[in-house]
This record gives sequence, C-alpha cells and structure tokens, in this order.
Amino acid sequence: MPDAPITAVLIHGAWAGGWVWETITPYLEERGFRVLAPDLPGCGPRLGNPAEASLDQCVADLEKKLEKVGGQLLLVGHSGGGAVATQLAESIAERVIGVAYLAGMMLPSGTGFGEVVEEIIKDFPEASGIGPFLDWEADGQVSRVQAPAIRNIFLQDVSAQVAEQATSRFTPQAEGSRALVPIWSQARFGRLPRLYIEALQDRSVILPVQRRMQQLVPGARVASLDTGHVPQVAAPEAVADALTEFVSGQANKKG
Repeated sequence: MPDAPITAVLIHGAWAGGWVWETITPYLEERGFRVLAPDLPGCGPRLGNPAEASLDQCVADLEKKLEKVGGQLLLVGHSGGGAVATQLAESIAERVIGVAYLAGMMLPSGTGFGEVVEEIIKDFPEASGIGPFLDWEADGQVSRVQAPAIRNIFLQDVSAQVAEQATSRFTPQAEGSRALVPIWSQARFGRLPRLYIEALQDRSVILPVQRRMQQLVPGARVASLDTGHVPQVAAPEAVADALTEFVSGQANKKG
C-alpha cells in the first residue's frame, strides 16, 4: 500500500445499501484503507421519488460526498454498483487510482446490462438471474426481490444465520437507478487500471456473463473467488487481499 491512505469507495448494487460492506470493512481498514460505503439514492430509505432516480443522480450524490475526502480513491462496484463506479470514474478520473468490479457490471459505453444478458441468454438461460424473482410496484418504477430468491440467488453460499439477517435488509429499488447505462471515454475511464473479481458460483450475474463483460471491456486484471454473488460477505478477507494487491501494484508502477 502507498504511504498516504487511499479511500475505498464501496458502491452497493440494487436492492442493497451501504450495509452490504459491513463484513469487509474491518479487513480493508486493517490493510490501511479508509472506507466510504454510502447508501445510494433511489434505493431503500433513500428511495425518494422513483421517477427522479437515475445514474446521474447516483454519481452527483457520490461526488458531493467525496468533496470532503482527500487523497486518491479506489472505486469498488458490486453488481449493479459497477455501472455507477464506471460513471463516477469517468467524472473524477484524476482522483482515481483504480476501479474494481466485484461480480460487477463492467459495461461498454452506451450499453446496459440487459443487452449483455440478452446476447447470451439463448446459450445460458440461467443468465436471467434475479429477473424472474422480482415483484413490481409504482407502475413498474420500483421492484423488490422475493425473499426466497435472496437466499437462493444472492446468498446460497453463506450460513443460514447470515442469510436471514441480510434478507431483511434488502429494500425496494427504483428502476431508474437500476437499469443503468454508463457513458465513458477512452481518455478518462478508459485509461484507468481495472480489476475484475469474478464470483465463480454467482447465480445472479452468472460467470459467462461476467466473462462476456471482460471481453467487451478488455484490459482488466482478473481475480477469481469460489463464491456466490456477494463475495464481500462470503469471503471478505480474500476480497480485501485482492483489492490490496491491486492497489499496491498501481502504486508500485507510479513509484
């Protein structure tokens, strides 16, 4: 790790919140990171007006929080938070030491996750992931995940106790902050170092989809973990080690 503390900006995915990073936070802090794990707008207690939810809203919210944070930033996007991490990196590239995707949506500019799934679902029907297990409200502007699917699709590889505690914390999600399409340039996001942490047993963003995104946005370093969709809960120390090694490698290159 470099001498000056790096802030790991931990960006949660759909239906979750900053709480999804609680297990890994001590491991990151032990390795010298400062940690920022906010709740994003358009989800849970910050649902607000679903019609106003958007990728731009998420990025602007994070930019405001980061005004008070000095030093370099490591952006870490889990699942759908990957699209937010990409767009944030495009906006504040000068401050970013790297972008890490944790079973995350690492998408080509102008492409949504649904387009990647549509391309691959004929060969891999399970690529539908959590989609068939959503309940909709507010005229299709808000979704919730059915409780059994949280256990079976997101958390199949953690203990019953951990899964039970987590299930009650998943919340409604505005579609405007879930169906995200990042727009980025090679000169900004495109030049940043990237790490893709694969979740080999993921039932939500299945491995063939993860690897297709790696093909579509080439150049990321890859680490593989034998976990389901939420490695930061199932294998927090391994994720922290992978992030630390990634950042140390970037610092050494600059040194």
